[in-house]
Amino acid sequence: MYSTSAPSGGIRIKGALLTQRSSSLFASLGGWRTVAEMFVSRVLFLISYLLTRDVLVSALVAVGGVIVFAVFRIWADRKYWQATAGLIMVGISAALAGATGEGVNFYLQDIVRNVGAAAVLLVSMLVSWPVIGLLIGFARGEGVSWRHDQDKRRRYQLCTAVFMAKFVVAPLVMLPFYLAGDVVALGIVATLMGTPAIAICVYCCWRILRTPAPDADPAPKPA
Repeated sequence: MYSTSAPSGGIRIKGALLTQRSSSLFASLGGWRTVAEMFVSRVLFLISYLLTRDVLVSALVAVGGVIVFAVFRIWADRKYWQATAGLIMVGISAALAGATGEGVNFYLQDIVRNVGAAAVLLVSMLVSWPVIGLLIGFARGEGVSWRHDQDKRRRYQLCTAVFMAKFVVAPLVMLPFYLAGDVVALGIVATLMGTPAIAICVYCCWRILRTPAPDADPAPKPA
């Protein structure tokens, strides 16, 4: 009589490992604090603009909020580069809006960044080097060994496709409001297509990576 517990245990272990990799993916993207910084900066700018209708003041308020996040991050976990990266990105947005006096330019970087990211992810998929696989592999110190595993490579391609879809849809939705000069509508859409959309992508990738792979060699059933 044969036991079927080993294969199912192997599937569970593999699913657990892939779930850990999905966590590594999110950590490699900066984690919740980086996502929160971008979300808060967009919300602060929008609220300040609604209250004051002053682009420069709104930009300074947004930068001030991110500075608070950056100082806390450096004090709490000494992650200087992540704190600095978030501050630089918001600083660029604030500089564009303040220099031009156009509130929509605070969100111009979001449009450009999404277009660029979509292009990079598409190319990585076409050459079978999905960006998500690279991020997770290097975050976990595994390099590119996953490329020898067909199942992992397929999953990473799917995860990359999920993020690429987000990066394609976001500018398509934001661009009309940018061209129309509608700061409020653009701010709302940019905020929703930021943190909430990223959270959805991360959840989808988590589901993709945790789903057990089909057992290629099932154990014989007992007679």
